[in-house]
Amino acid sequence: MSTRNNAQNKQAARERLRAQRERDAKRAKTKRQLIVGGAIVAVLAAAGGIGWVVTNATNGSKNNKVSSEDWQAAADRTTFTQPANTTGDKGTEVVIGNKDAKNTLDVFEDMRCPMCSDFEQGAGDTVVKDIKNGKYKARYHIGTFLDRNPQIKGSGSKNALSALGAALNIGPDAFLHYKEALFSAKNHPEETDDAFSDNAKLIDIAQQVKELKGNAQFEKNVKDGTYDKWALAMSDAFDKLVGPNKDIQGTPGFKLNGKVLSVGGAHITPEQYNALVDQQLKK
Repeated sequence: MSTRNNAQNKQAARERLRAQRERDAKRAKTKRQLIVGGAIVAVLAAAGGIGWVVTNATNGSKNNKVSSEDWQAAADRTTFTQPANTTGDKGTEVVIGNKDAKNTLDVFEDMRCPMCSDFEQGAGDTVVKDIKNGKYKARYHIGTFLDRNPQIKGSGSKNALSALGAALNIGPDAFLHYKEALFSAKNHPEETDDAFSDNAKLIDIAQQVKELKGNAQFEKNVKDGTYDKWALAMSDAFDKLVGPNKDIQGTPGFKLNGKVLSVGGAHITPEQYNALVDQQLKK
C-alpha cells in the first residue's frame, strides 16, 4: 500500500471515529434531557388530572404548524369516536396479538420521543415478529407528555396518536406498520421539531404503509381529527401509569407479565432484547 493511500485510509478512519463520537454525544444529550425522575421531572397540575413533563435545555425550535391550543380547540369540536380493534374504557385498551397468549408485553411510548424512535429502529421488528409468532401479545400505552413540555410545546404527539387511531381503525397490522414508519430514521423528527402536528406529513408517511397507501377512509379521519378525543383519552390513561414514583418513569418503557424490562437505554440490539424477554417468559 502506498504512503499516500495509507494516509488517506487513516484520515478516513479518523473522520468515521469523529462522526461516531458526534452521534454518541448527541444521543447522550438526548438521553439526559429525557430521563425522568428526581429533580428533572416537573409535575404539572392540569384540568382533569395530573400531567408530567420532562425538562429540556433546548431552545425549542418547533415547526408550530398547529399549536397545542388550536389543536385542543379543534378536538373540542369533534365527537368522541372509538377506533375499531380497541376495548376498555373509551377504547384505551389496545392489545395486539393472540388474545390467548400466555405472555403480555406492555409498551409505553410517546410518538415524539427520540429514544422511542431509537428503540424501534433497533428492536422494533423483533417485537412485531414476536407478536405475530404468538410469543406474547402487546398492550400499547401511548402518551403525549412531550407536547406539554413548555420548551418544545406543540401538538405532534397528540396528532400522531390520533392518526395511529385512524390506522388502528383499519386494522392491527396497519397500526403496527404505521407506528414503525413514524418512528423510522427516515421519518422521525428531532425532539424539538413538532413536524407531526402537520396532517399532510402524517398522510405522506402513511403512503409508505401498504395497508394505508391511498386509503381514503384513513386520510379523511386524519384530516377530520376523528380520533382526537380518543387520543386524549389514551394520553390520560398513560398519565395514570407513567411518572414519578411509578414502575415506568419514562419512555420507552416495557413490562413483561407485569415486571419491568430493564432495557438499559433505547439503543438495544435484537439479541439483547431477546435475552431480557426470555428471562421473564412464562413457558
